[in-house]
Amino acid sequence: MTDISAELTIGELSARSGVPTSALRFYEREGLIHSRRTTGNQRRYHRTTLRRVAFVRASQNVGIPLALIGEVLGFLPEDTPPTKEFWERASHCWQEAIDERIAKLSRMRDRFTACIGCGCLSFTECALVNPADRLAERGPGAHLLNPTHR
Repeated sequence: MTDISAELTIGELSARSGVPTSALRFYEREGLIHSRRTTGNQRRYHRTTLRRVAFVRASQNVGIPLALIGEVLGFLPEDTPPTKEFWERASHCWQEAIDERIAKLSRMRDRFTACIGCGCLSFTECALVNPADRLAERGPGAHLLNPTHR
């Protein structure tokens, strides 16, 4: 039987999680994960940090900002892994934000598809380039192309 350490070095955590060491250091600075320091000032991570890193990455993959991820992880004591129930509660908390994001992306897709369909890209009519023809208030000219008029 092999001896399984309760702690991982940053290299081991990186290898096991697939997350670069630079990202792990960043997560630690942001308070998403925690380590202890050895007498030689080396980081040691509790094995449960693997689950925290997985939670962070999965949350990021669906577009949750790190600040919100950190808020939710703040409810867990250090060295406590996210459980299935914890993941479900977080998902429930973020469901409205995710639904809003999906709706916004769908509207953007539909607008873009309509624009490509007409092919106009008219500065006076295009809802993507100039919604509600708001640039007409500035008078004639290429306001979007001239940085001094922005």
